[in-house]
Amino acid sequence: MTTTTLAVLVPLLPFLGAVAGLLLGRTAPGFVRPLAVLPALASLVLAALVAERQGGDGAVDAATELTPTGSVPIELALHIDGFAALTAVLVTVVATCVQIYSTGYLRDDPRYPSYAALVSLFTSAMILVVYSGDLMVLLVGWEVMGICSYFLVGHYWETPEARAASLKAFLVTKLGDVPFLIGLFALATEAGSFRITRILDAVADGGIEHPTLIALLLLAGVAGKSAQFPLHTWLPDAMAGPTPVSALIHAATMVAAGVYFIARLLPLFEASQAAMTVLAVMAAVTMAGSALAALAQDDIKRVLAYSTIGQLGYMTGALAVADREAAVFHLLSHGAFKALLFLAAGVIIHAAGTNSLAAMSRMSRLRDRVPDAYWTMTVALLALAAMPPFSGFFSKESVLGAAEHVVTGHTGHTGHTSAAAGWIVLLAGLVTALLTAAYATRLWLLAFRGSGPEAPDHGRQPLTMTVVLWVLAVPSLALGGLAFRVLPDWFDGHGLAPTLTTSVLGTGVALVGGIITYATWRHTTAHADRVPLGAVAAHPEADAALVEAEAIASHEPAYGDIAYAPDPSDPGRLLLGPLHRPAAAGFHLDALYTALFVRPVRAGASVVRFLDREVVETYVRGAGTLPRWLGAAVRRAQTGNLQTYVSALLAGTVVLTVAVVLAATGA
Repeated sequence: MTTTTLAVLVPLLPFLGAVAGLLLGRTAPGFVRPLAVLPALASLVLAALVAERQGGDGAVDAATELTPTGSVPIELALHIDGFAALTAVLVTVVATCVQIYSTGYLRDDPRYPSYAALVSLFTSAMILVVYSGDLMVLLVGWEVMGICSYFLVGHYWETPEARAASLKAFLVTKLGDVPFLIGLFALATEAGSFRITRILDAVADGGIEHPTLIALLLLAGVAGKSAQFPLHTWLPDAMAGPTPVSALIHAATMVAAGVYFIARLLPLFEASQAAMTVLAVMAAVTMAGSALAALAQDDIKRVLAYSTIGQLGYMTGALAVADREAAVFHLLSHGAFKALLFLAAGVIIHAAGTNSLAAMSRMSRLRDRVPDAYWTMTVALLALAAMPPFSGFFSKESVLGAAEHVVTGHTGHTGHTSAAAGWIVLLAGLVTALLTAAYATRLWLLAFRGSGPEAPDHGRQPLTMTVVLWVLAVPSLALGGLAFRVLPDWFDGHGLAPTLTTSVLGTGVALVGGIITYATWRHTTAHADRVPLGAVAAHPEADAALVEAEAIASHEPAYGDIAYAPDPSDPGRLLLGPLHRPAAAGFHLDALYTALFVRPVRAGASVVRFLDREVVETYVRGAGTLPRWLGAAVRRAQTGNLQTYVSALLAGTVVLTVAVVLAATGA
């Protein structure tokens, strides 16, 4: 087979698996799991073959016109360079791991067939975005992912939290997609094509007249899809979905699409210094703000959600200093350890019976109940905290190193990246490194170093869940040390090796953050008056998905009100001080949006409803009532008596005669 044929099959196989899974879910349920896992696995093999054949050399391009438009043509096009080939491998690896993990995690869920089909469709849409060489075809995958996320986040639709989270995710991402669509049309109009290669040629030749306006419109869509400030608020609430869905969205699909899009069209953004500065500021605020919020969260999945937002901020920060290689490097390493973090969190939630870190901190021996999750999550948290030699160290330091190169003027990139953007990304990145190590240490201590009654014993987890954890632990540990030497050959040849300055600074502040958090925890644990956990209603026979659904709806099924009680040994409360309450509430951005947008819209809707019901409907009812009354009066006058008709005729004649006489006299 040619490379083009293999590339077409990569997104096609999961799509066919999704269709077959939906059709056979009820009639032949035994085929659902093979139809979920095998297409994803085959797609992984094919994506690896495409990457091996592409080999970082010239891009694979193929195109056929879909339909004549009379103006800007729309083409079914492939554009696979080293960046796209490696990203597709990441997507298929994570999707395959999620599908295998889900066969055990959702083994008793009656809605598993539709869930598995949606995950396959989600995977297919993301690969379409990655491989597409035409912006309109890319937009199809972009929007399909939004629809799939709506259904997957709302999987537990019985709970109001899941319903609200799915609707919020859909609306917020669509809010960004409106200017995004306008920007795509404006870009295609000025470039004369939707083909990515032709657009980049037009940018290089100076054929784009309004790069700043177009770049800012596109950034709005990227901010929504990749959960960047100020459109990031949907992502923490999306944790109401099943944990494997969180792993898929956070590690390889949906949120990675925005970063991928900027990286694909980076020369367009480089053509505008204003756009690059806005991107740097957006990345800095996203990084620091999300790290502070993560340090205050009690729900283990919300900690990881804010962590994802912050790590995406690192990627956009690398793009803001015009280093696509560093951004892609962090995208790849983050995909491995973030998928591992969420899947391990699913095991921990099942064992603990709750999402609450405060409740977990009141248990002992939780790490003994889930040894696989304990060790693999420890590896992933070390990678998240950028400790050497884990993968997160190399990729995060490549981002900081790229910012340092801009600040010192040693960058090999061209464009309008300013030293101010470099300083913004570098300082925000160092602050975020300290905070990231702090909340990673806090999560580990509260989840695995608790004291009190023993955690419930649910026995060993299914093999399909634990094997996946160890598979993802390998790249989380070893990917960085290998990739920073190999990846430059797949891109533009720019080095990704960590610089001495940023390595010392980044590792130093991370160690400081971890040590301070540990010392604070030791102090608070020794002196805090802890609230006892009380009786624990374990779920020895419960399905993991059922436990999670109950935990989403309320922590009460496992622990009563104790899960809501703040843990006095929580180091985050002492470290943040007065910032803890606003940080826990996401700095009240949701309340601000409610006041600025939701309430005015609802008020306007109430006015429209009042006008419709009380004014328009009253007029309509009146317009119908008057003829009805006249008809009733005329009907009553139709008695069938000839004498009555003649008398009425004579009376009318007399009235008309009198009226004529009076009118003539008056005249």
